[in-house]
Amino acid sequence: MSVSTAAADQSLCTPLPVLGRDVTVPLITGGEVTYAALDYAASAPALQRVWDDVAAYAPYYGSVHRGAGYLSQLSTDLFENARRTVAEFLGCRAGDQVVFTRSTTDSLNLLARAIPAGCQVFVFETEHHASLLPWQHADVTYLDAPRTPGQAVQTLERALADRDPYGPALVCVTGASNVTGELWPVRELAAAAHAHGARIVLDAAQLAPHHPVSVTDLDVDWIAFSGHKLYAPFGSGVLAGRADWLQAAEAYLAGGGASRRVTRREDGGVAVEWHDTAARHEAGSPNVIGAYAIAAACKALTEAGWDSLVAREQHLIAKVRAGLAEVPEVRVLSLFGDDAPRVGVLSFVVDGWNSSHFAAALSAEYGIGVRDGLFCAHPLVRTLLGTDPQTQGECGAPEAAPGEKSLNAIRVSFGAGTPDEHVDRFVNAVRELVRDGAKWQYRTEEGRCVPAV
Repeated sequence: MSVSTAAADQSLCTPLPVLGRDVTVPLITGGEVTYAALDYAASAPALQRVWDDVAAYAPYYGSVHRGAGYLSQLSTDLFENARRTVAEFLGCRAGDQVVFTRSTTDSLNLLARAIPAGCQVFVFETEHHASLLPWQHADVTYLDAPRTPGQAVQTLERALADRDPYGPALVCVTGASNVTGELWPVRELAAAAHAHGARIVLDAAQLAPHHPVSVTDLDVDWIAFSGHKLYAPFGSGVLAGRADWLQAAEAYLAGGGASRRVTRREDGGVAVEWHDTAARHEAGSPNVIGAYAIAAACKALTEAGWDSLVAREQHLIAKVRAGLAEVPEVRVLSLFGDDAPRVGVLSFVVDGWNSSHFAAALSAEYGIGVRDGLFCAHPLVRTLLGTDPQTQGECGAPEAAPGEKSLNAIRVSFGAGTPDEHVDRFVNAVRELVRDGAKWQYRTEEGRCVPAV
């Protein structure tokens, strides 16, 4: 075996160090076990590298952009260098802006506030609520769920062909589904959008932690993502892309930092001149820790090497899919079919089980953390389940409306910090629960399914 091949095999077998990898949790049946965190799609654990970088900076923390002191200047340089690091990570074009926000949701709401008057917005019903809902005050068209990537492109093309060709338009699409993990045809959708004079924003919340994402390569106009899904859970997000709409819009928040000059008017009011840089939409004292953490995560993932990270994740996906396929009672949810490429996110239902009950048993009896419910993508999950059940079930779904208590699914998600043992334990636990049933009794308490004690 060559040295390079040996190194590749080693990288495939070794997860990146993350915080919490040695945490033990109690089991309702007695004893303790190392916690298997398989809910990365909600919030990924912090990379140890990110935590160490933040801890090293913390004693030097100071105000940003405002102070003449050494620590303020140091923090300002660090904050702006983080912006440049993120721009490089995303392959931004010359002239693009990187705006630090609170999250993907915040980023897309910012863009929704910045779209020109009369802008037509096109969004698939399959989106996470963060990218489905911010456009309700615009002229928005919701597109039906496609069942193939090609159908997604065709659906968008037909909708754009019918739009007013003289007004501005925006397409919002996910890069990878937070429910199925399936990859969307972003390049093709971007080409369709631009061919019809529309712009496109990519919700990369589930894509950026798993695959390289480039504004230039994908030919999108904006990218939005969250730090807490990119192994940097410090309350920060990013909106990166074209500057013109952002510069023309009113400041997202009115306050210090966003304003270049404020004067009193003769009528007694105030006149404001806003910045035309990213600062225009970053009013208030910025989250320098969050921005630095995102930049540290960008560097760590890049240095780890995307080829090895993607290969290892595909290895874990294959193990999960193969294990679930051996359990006839399990149905994995999919829009595009079993062969569709995906990231480490899979949702499923189990015949004879309420999903909340199943997830509770995985946690209480096996120390495995997954998610159950509708995953802030209610229209998509309802489409995938294809039913509107009215049965209460043993434990209700926390997000379900009255009369829909069994309309929910289970989601398992993982990434660069997941060891093989966690995936193996999950597959074995699913097999045992389906075969033998839960070892404990469960009840619904404040909307959650919990062990009865």
